Amino acid sequence: MEGRRAAELAARQSFGKLVAWLTARCGDVAAAEDALGDAFLAALRRWPDEGVPRAPEAWLLVVARRRLIDRARRDRTLEQLLPELGAFAVAPDPAVPENAMEIPDERLRLLFLCAHPAIDPGIQAPLMLQTVLGLNASRIAAAFLVAPATMGQRLVRAKAKIRDAGIPFVLPGAEALPARSAAVLQAIYAAYTTGWNGEGGDGRSRGLTQEAVLLARLCAALLPEEPEARGLLALLLHGEARRGARRAADGSYVPLLEQDPALWDGALIAEAEAALTQASRAGRPGRFQLEAAIQSLHAHRAVSGRVDWPALLGLYNALLALAPSAGARVSRIAVLAELAGPAGALTELEALATADPALGDHQPWWALRAHLLQRTGQAGAARQAYRRAIDLADDPAVRAFLRLRAETRSA
Repeated sequence: MEGRRAAELAARQSFGKLVAWLTARCGDVAAAEDALGDAFLAALRRWPDEGVPRAPEAWLLVVARRRLIDRARRDRTLEQLLPELGAFAVAPDPAVPENAMEIPDERLRLLFLCAHPAIDPGIQAPLMLQTVLGLNASRIAAAFLVAPATMGQRLVRAKAKIRDAGIPFVLPGAEALPARSAAVLQAIYAAYTTGWNGEGGDGRSRGLTQEAVLLARLCAALLPEEPEARGLLALLLHGEARRGARRAADGSYVPLLEQDPALWDGALIAEAEAALTQASRAGRPGRFQLEAAIQSLHAHRAVSGRVDWPALLGLYNALLALAPSAGARVSRIAVLAELAGPAGALTELEALATADPALGDHQPWWALRAHLLQRTGQAGAARQAYRRAIDLADDPAVRAFLRLRAETRSA
């Protein structure tokens, strides 16, 4: 079991880093992923019997590199890669690796490679989620409200485009960075929210949020003149500041409005506020700055003891005018319910689903609908909505919370 756990941990922590390293050498994202997948399968077979190597990442790279060399020898289109693959000896024989070398982290380059203008803008962020953060097509499709089969086909085509067009694995020049940064920041945000929403279900989700924060810090440092990079960092730091308050002592889920602000991390909130202030000085408001401002208002409850609902509604209106999204629309309606009552908010929520049928698979829409139906006395319809919201929730603690709400309020 120790060997299996070590292989699973390496997959969670190192997949994107290793794919990026291999892609830098072979220029073929799909081939790098296939070779690394073979290496992880080999680890699952061998580590339980032979023991965990001293340098698991180096072991995996040796095996993956050999798979790439074998494939290059069979595939005439990859023959030119043989000299370069052979030149990068990562470690000694993988059976007894002694080399605990530092594996260069190429993920930032891979993010900007995926944002190359030759790649369809609509697939850039999903491509980053798969190649850099190891998400499968189903989880990515759920994040972007697209059918898994459709998302899978788009990802395959995008990887073929990188290979066939010979897109270079390099950071673009300073003049090209801003044009690619929007897709990179979107992918980091999607990774964080995917991990955040699934947290509690598996260790991979926690790793996703940590990776997203790390990548956001790297982007903020790489793009000091881009306010949205700092806006994204502020947004994620506000989320991290509340991590400890999301669960009660027994592990049960605690929604934002019921959290104890004393449990929030003041240092992270201060860092988030500093990043948001610095971003705002540029005078170019953007989606992530507005979302960070929304979280800043919630954080202010630690000082004021209340939520400024009118100010929140104003921020959501500004966000929807600048960057409309299903999630922002649903959240705005939740704020509206606090200001104008549940009946009008429910009417607006139903109209939203009529205009956007994809919300039928959007968990927050169903959770809010159940809550509003309950508040308007429609117990039967509320129970059905709660069941759908529970089915769509990834986090077991969130499912238990919704189940308890449904049972308690229908009693």
